[in-house]
Order: sequence, then C-alpha cells, then structure tokens
Amino acid sequence: MDVFSIIGPVMIGPSSSHTAGAVRIGNVAGSLLGEEIASADILFVGSFAKTYRGHGTDKAVIAGILGMAPSDSRIKTSLEYAKKRGVQFQFRTGEMEGVHPNTMQITLTGKQGKKVEILGSSIGGGNIVIKKINGYAINVLGQSTTLLVFHRDIPGMISDVTRLLAIHDININRFSLQRDKKGGIAVMAIEIDGKIPDNVVEEVKHVHNVTEVVLLKMD
Repeated sequence: MDVFSIIGPVMIGPSSSHTAGAVRIGNVAGSLLGEEIASADILFVGSFAKTYRGHGTDKAVIAGILGMAPSDSRIKTSLEYAKKRGVQFQFRTGEMEGVHPNTMQITLTGKQGKKVEILGSSIGGGNIVIKKINGYAINVLGQSTTLLVFHRDIPGMISDVTRLLAIHDININRFSLQRDKKGGIAVMAIEIDGKIPDNVVEEVKHVHNVTEVVLLKMD
C-alpha cells in the first residue's frame, strides 16, 4: 500500500470518495470531450444518489469537468462558475445493477456538437475506475497517465501502436482492448509509467486506421 492510499489526496471537501474522486471522474469526461462544454447531465447512483448534495459531489464533478484539480479552491463555487461560462447542467439520481456504490454516469455535449458519455466509480482515497466510455466497456484505473486510442478493428493495430511507444521508450503498465463488433471500432486503453510527450501522442494519431486519440493525464 502506498502513502497516497493511506492519507488520501490533497483536496477540497469532506470526503475523498465523494469529492476528490468525483473531481477526477469529471476530469476524464472533460478531457474526452476536448472542446468547450455546452451541457452536462450527471446521473448519480448508489451512495452518490443519497448524499451528493451534502458531500458536495455535485460541485466536485462539475469542477472536474471544467478542468479543476481536487485541490482547487474554486470547487466550492464551481456551479456558479459553470453558469457564468454558460454551461447548462442537471443532476439526476437512479439505480444501476452491478456497479460500485459510488458511481456516476456523465453525459457531456460540446458547443461544437460533440457528445461523450462515461461511467465511473470513486473507489476510495481519491482513486477512481472508469468502466465505460461511449458505451465501450473498459477498465481504466485512473492511477497513471492513460492513452485512449480509438481505431478500426483490423489486424496489426495493437502492434502498430505499441511498437511506436516502444521506440520512444514508453513503458506500458496496463493494457486493455474493447470493440463494438468484429471489424467495427475498437478502443485501446494504454496505461503507462511516467509521462508521454505531446509529439508521441501526435505520432499515434497518425497511425493508419486510428480515428481518435485522447490523453488522460492522471494527477
């Protein structure tokens, strides 16, 4: 067990699960959208649904979506900050089987029309796990920098991308792959040690049959 797991993150708010974790899930959603946000729809389930107002989870997730860190003092006023930026948001509660008690589904719409949806859970100590992105079942732990590579499901894609990372001495500590159907669209979730330079991300974007690349910088 590392020190972070024992003492938790530097954060604003009463609970690492309900605030720091929520901020980080929001960070992932905002990074995936990659454009200015027009609206956010957040569905809270489990304990989040019962306590999100009292624990400030609503403020935390909006702060994360807007790019704030768990230690940002603006978290307490993030809802007002979002309104000033013209962001519309709503919070809903519901039930979902087979998920962690601290789970939320975030649906974002950008001002240029892009939409993203993620399902994420806050599992304690500010740690998170992302279980779905745009309907794809994944398992990103949120403990290290993660490269999401969307691509056509054809032979050789894994080796093309991982070989490129190896050329740049980038070590993969965790890898998963999901696809919607054979020959359709697939997504690699590549968790790496350390950081990945911007020029390497650009090189991955130009790999043949890659359709989109998103870099999740985990704090």
